[in-house]
Order: sequence, then C-alpha cells, then structure tokens
Amino acid sequence: MLLKMTPDVTESPDPRLVAYLRQADRILIFTGAGVSTASGIPDFRGPQGVWKRRQPVYYQDFMASEEARVEHWDQKLEGYEAFRNARPNAVHEAIARLEAAGKIEAVVTQNIDGLHAKAGTSAARLIELHGTNAQVECQACGERSDPAPHFEYFRQHRRSPRCPCGGHLKTATISFGQGLREEDLSRASFAAGQADLVVALGSTLSVYPAASIPLLAADRSVPYVILNQGHTEHDHHPAVSLRLEGDVTRLFPPAVDAAL
Repeated sequence: MLLKMTPDVTESPDPRLVAYLRQADRILIFTGAGVSTASGIPDFRGPQGVWKRRQPVYYQDFMASEEARVEHWDQKLEGYEAFRNARPNAVHEAIARLEAAGKIEAVVTQNIDGLHAKAGTSAARLIELHGTNAQVECQACGERSDPAPHFEYFRQHRRSPRCPCGGHLKTATISFGQGLREEDLSRASFAAGQADLVVALGSTLSVYPAASIPLLAADRSVPYVILNQGHTEHDHHPAVSLRLEGDVTRLFPPAVDAAL
C-alpha cells in the first residue's frame, strides 16, 4: 500500500523511512537530478535546463561531424566550471555514511557530476549509468583522462581534441543515441536482485532504461521508497511502499542519522 505525506521542513525524520533504513542490510540507492541540483548542478531537462536552449548532440553526429563535435565541447564547456567546482551535499554524504556502516548494496545514479565519488562512495558500489563528466574518454581506444587539459585545448583552438591514438575525445558521458554500457546495466541489475530495500532520491523516474532498475528490486516485493520534490512516474506503482514529497536534502540525511 502506498503511504504518502508531505512533511514540514521542521518535522522530525519520518519514522517509517527510519525503520526501513534501520532494518535493511543491502540497500539499493537510486539517485537523479534532484540530488545534483542541491550542489548547484543544473538540471539539463528542467524548465531552465541547457536542453531548452541548445539541442543535445547525438552520438552518431558527434562521430560523423566536426561541427557536431565542436557543439558537444562547447556545450560541455558552458557547464564545466559548475561541475568542476561543485561539492557533495548532505544527501551524497548520508549515502557515504550508509556505506561506511555496511548497509549499501549499490548506488545507481543517473547523474554525471561525479559527486557520489567525491563524497566517498566507493567505485565497487557506484554505478554511473549515464557516465561522468569527471573524465574524458577516447571513442577509439577507450583511454580515459583528466578533462582539464582537453577543455583548455578546446578553449584556445575551438577544435575538438583528439587522443594520441587519433581517436575522437568525448566526455565520458552517455550521449543521446549512445547505448548504456552493458557492464553497468548488468551490475545494476545484479544489485537489484540482491537488495533488501530500494530508495529512489531526487528522480522523476521517467528516463529508461535507468528507471527500470528500482522496479527490478520492487517487483521482488522488496520495500520501495521514493523521495522527490514533484511528481514521479512511479508514484502510483503498486510496488511503492512509501512516497515522501519534498526536498531530499531535508528528508533523507536526518533519517539516515536516526537509523545509524
């Protein structure tokens, strides 16, 4: 049965959320843009998002056209300072505390800001389904590198950077038209099969196949908790155990502290 409430900002942690977190040993955390925005990262899909002003560059176009590659790098340059300077917020830190307590099965994120890693979530537990802006990847040899020198090259020359092997360099994010990495999907699906609680934080749960991951756990009758400010596409799914409406930075960290 779906239980929904809208807590006041001064209210104590929801005791049902605290109980779920306390009882679980293998939590699958799923995070979306609502977690990143609290760290100053823009929501690309939101009303003021970049994609309202500029068309995203499709992967096939990136590989085929220098003009498209320049547009990709120009869009990424626009947000580079925000990504580089962003710091983890209370939600990222609370998730890291849950891992330190031995209660995390996996952290599956749609976000590309690298903030879970900065907060201390281990690479063994972190699955960045849509990739990361924290690295640049060669589309030929797969080598990854620090983005800073590549952005500086682009800023100076207005040409897309190339790998020493000759391949095109692109931020290590999943572009439109580019498939998710099978290894990441397999890891996320496996984690969903092991979890004894799934918590979705700050996601509209509308982008697939990523949004199917929480349901893989929930459809096994694992408790499914959603925290988000605004509607999500899973709000009325029969598998949802608890739906809390509001700012995840105010709802989730106090509950974690109360559970540990």
